[in-house]
Amino acid sequence: MNVKLIKLSKEYERELGEMLDEWKSDIEINHTNGSPGAIFKNDYHNFDYYLENLDLKEERDGRVPSSTFFLLDTDRNRLLGAVSIRHYLNDKLINNGGGHIGDGIRPTERRKGYATEMIRLALIECKKLGINKVMMGCDKNNIGSKKSIIKNGGILDRIIDEDGEITEVYWINNE
Repeated sequence: MNVKLIKLSKEYERELGEMLDEWKSDIEINHTNGSPGAIFKNDYHNFDYYLENLDLKEERDGRVPSSTFFLLDTDRNRLLGAVSIRHYLNDKLINNGGGHIGDGIRPTERRKGYATEMIRLALIECKKLGINKVMMGCDKNNIGSKKSIIKNGGILDRIIDEDGEITEVYWINNE
């Protein structure tokens, strides 16, 4: 598995479009999760705007600063997924289980171990930001996400039931 986290650049414009089209189709057809939301908030067809607004540079409208990275398979030069790292947590994120890391793997690349590796690499980025205790949440029924979190040291802290939506909240010691 030759993968690394990258910051998106013009070089990956076409590949981004292919990944997001595949992902959006899966969300519509199979009602799957659209995490991380940061990669879906803007239209990638206006790539320069998309790129400029991918990261949140300062707190705004209750949202905290975040950095988004993409998982690149260096052998195939293929984007496999994305991870958004919140630089710190506010009360809303703590209470709803949003956590520091939101991640996802494109549908055709799931169940191959990429999410586990992407979280491992994201923890390195968290460390660079001084985040020594990382919170992650996942839907109770998302077995793959749960396994990836646990394989990276995640310890179940609590379960949140919000109108029947069950979120499991994990903490990872990142020291």
